[in-house]
Amino acid sequence: MNDPVSAPAPPIHSAPAPAEPSDGCRVVAIVNQKGGVGKTTTAVNLAACLAVAEEPTLLVDLDPQSNATSAFGFHSPGPALYRALVLREPLREGSIQHIDIKGLKLLPSSMDLAGAEVELADLSDRANRLREAIAPLRSRFRFILIDCPPSLGFLTLNGLRAADEILIPLQAEYFALEGLARLMKTVERIRAGVHPGLKTGGIVLTMYDARTNLSRQVAEELRSHLPDLVYRVAIPRSVRLAEAPSHGKPIISYDISSPGAQAYLALAGEFLARCGRKPRG
Repeated sequence: MNDPVSAPAPPIHSAPAPAEPSDGCRVVAIVNQKGGVGKTTTAVNLAACLAVAEEPTLLVDLDPQSNATSAFGFHSPGPALYRALVLREPLREGSIQHIDIKGLKLLPSSMDLAGAEVELADLSDRANRLREAIAPLRSRFRFILIDCPPSLGFLTLNGLRAADEILIPLQAEYFALEGLARLMKTVERIRAGVHPGLKTGGIVLTMYDARTNLSRQVAEELRSHLPDLVYRVAIPRSVRLAEAPSHGKPIISYDISSPGAQAYLALAGEFLARCGRKPRG
């Protein structure tokens, strides 16, 4: 399959805070082309914490691995998202799953999405399918978070095209900046093509271990180069964070006193502050 977003890498620059979308709903693509960096963990737990802060939130699981879906205890959802992307079928009310957290909803993934990655390549207007599908939902939610696949294919392209801004979880490791440069190359290509309004909302350090020189060095380097983009809150390595998905719960439902839960609550507060809103929960 052709790479939809290949080009020479531009320099990385800080960006001002994204403007408020005109309809009051902010769509955020949570993206990193590398797997295992805490992307889905961040999508699931930030969504839960925003809902607890009384901000109606929809989480869209765009990853065929369906990890965000199973993290909420759903294991055999229907192919509604696949059909919306490939067949342009409208999303029906029954497609949206209710979560045991007030104000939080889930648009689940399914195994069919793996086929959508291939099928989208041959379809017209293939970059806009998700944007069209979720447009009727914007009036119902304050935030729509999209958990993109750990790749830079057509599903991720749809997630980026649908978003007002991106949020990048970045593991505190040696190759973090190299991977970030590749991702920003993709974002610049999309800005130059199908979505000039796409903003870089921020970078969240994940799997952070303050006891190690490496974690501290990565954090210092990122903050020195991108002071306006890197969140002050860093998500720590946490056994409880790793356990929570197997129980079908976000960390604030599984163990709210854990360091991981407190970190994601703090991240949600900082996220809302960047959006010009105060947490109400």
